[in-house]
Amino acid sequence: MHGGGEGGGGAVRRLRTGDPRCSGIVCYGGIVYLTGQTSDEGEDIRSQTRRVLEKIDALLAEAGSDKSRLLTAMIWLKDIQRDFHGMNAVWNDWVDAENKPTRACVEGRLAREKLLVEIQVTAVSPQSARSRL
Repeated sequence: MHGGGEGGGGAVRRLRTGDPRCSGIVCYGGIVYLTGQTSDEGEDIRSQTRRVLEKIDALLAEAGSDKSRLLTAMIWLKDIQRDFHGMNAVWNDWVDAENKPTRACVEGRLAREKLLVEIQVTAVSPQSARSRL
């Protein structure tokens, strides 16, 4: 964990800092920011989306949050025409129906040829909400 930063939100917590390009998780001011998640496990959009959402669940838990605390989600699809409905089917089964985030979904070139989906989320930390009561 690396701290730093000043301001009303307290220290910046950085987790999963082994990647030279970015931190995997950054927590500041009661907000949890995850880097974009991908998975090249699986040959189709449904299996890749399931694996990405499993990774997001694990990272949110590591940061002290969960999918019921999501604020926003950004989704990139390699081929939006082909994969939008399959990704949505998995997303709809996963997302907390009572606490849906804002969301955008666009088509984009992903970092590796085999990748079909990338998802980045931002969430609230439950600990921060309790500390403000």
